[in-house]
This record gives sequence, C-alpha cells and structure tokens, in this order.
Amino acid sequence: MKKAVWSGIVAAAGVLFLSGNAFAQVNDAKTINVTVNVNARAKLTLGTAAITFGDQDPDTVPTLTSAAVSVNVKARTTAAGSVTLTMIAGGDFDNAAGNTIDLATLTWAATGTNFVAGATSKAAAQSVGSWTGSGEQVGTNTFSLPNSWSYAVGSYSVALNYTLTAP
Repeated sequence: MKKAVWSGIVAAAGVLFLSGNAFAQVNDAKTINVTVNVNARAKLTLGTAAITFGDQDPDTVPTLTSAAVSVNVKARTTAAGSVTLTMIAGGDFDNAAGNTIDLATLTWAATGTNFVAGATSKAAAQSVGSWTGSGEQVGTNTFSLPNSWSYAVGSYSVALNYTLTAP
C-alpha cells in the first residue's frame, strides 16, 4: 500500500512539474487590418462602331432594319445609385451634297432588362436604359429607318452618341 501511495505522489509531482512554466505552451497573436478601396466606375461596350443600311426597293422593303447591336453596361455605384444610359445624335442624316433625312425617323427597339425603345433626337438625350445599384446589364438595340422614295440619292450619315452615367 505504501508503494501505491508513493507511486501516486510521484505521478502527481510529475504532472505538476510537466505543467509548470518550463513546459508551458506559448502563444502570440497579431492582427492585420485589410482595406479595399472601391470607387464608382462605369464601362459601356457597344457591339459595333458602325451600322450600314444597304439600298433596298422602298416598295418591297418599306423599313430598313439593322442587325441587333449588343449593348453591355457595367457600373459600380452605391446600392441606391442610379445608373443611366442615354443617346443623342449629332444632327440629322446628311450627305456630301447637303441633302438631309430627318433624324427623328430613326428609331430603335431594345431587348434586355430595363433597356427601352425610342426614337433618336438631336435636341435632347433619349433614355436607352436605367438601373439601380452596381452590376452588369446586357441588351441590344436594333435600329429602323423608313425607306422612302423621297430621299435624294447619296450616302447619308449621323453620329449617335451614347453616354453612361453612374454616380
């Protein structure tokens, strides 16, 4: 019995010795603060830089229609920030001889969430689409122009200026 008591005492002493400062586990912790700066940003990508309506017989093709033009809008803004896409034309269609085609006759259809159809204007920017908050929006614009016998012969052009705004 004495042997069992001494064995217990020796075991207890060993546990105390091993759990003392000489064998204590040491921990050290540090913190790194990480900051990410996210600024407002807007990016507009159009699927083409030019649309050409080929000559057609007005009796058989009364309306000239373009292929769909892809419109890709990317914006970073506040959660409630308003993102708008507008278009304004540089003037009427005109040619080298000074003839014109009324710009208001050029219209567009739209596909994609919150993209809108409309008619071009040289007087005021027209809405092409609007969204709230950050994200990417993808749609198309398909342009149409009446094909009239009254147009003077020539090659006509006009610049359509898109503007993407995100606060």
